[in-house]
Amino acid sequence: MVISRRWAGFLIAVGIWSWIIWPRFALAIWDDSRAWSTRHVGHGTPTGFLWIHALLIVVSLAVGTIVGVLGIRAWRVPKPAAVMREASNLPL
Repeated sequence: MVISRRWAGFLIAVGIWSWIIWPRFALAIWDDSRAWSTRHVGHGTPTGFLWIHALLIVVSLAVGTIVGVLGIRAWRVPKPAAVMREASNLPL
């Protein structure tokens, strides 16, 4: 499968976006009083609210990383014209 550079750039942007947004969201969830059994942030036991959001964040970062890596790999593939030029210069 060949991905255009435009799509590769989009995939890279999605990966970067994931790493900008989700850590900020994690801080917001950590500071939310619903994440802890007591009303003091960081004290008490974590609630289901914290655990489900932590799972969401981890999965989203993993998917964002995979998409970004695929975008980088697609971006680095030589253009078809360059591949054809190199192939025509190979001895038979």
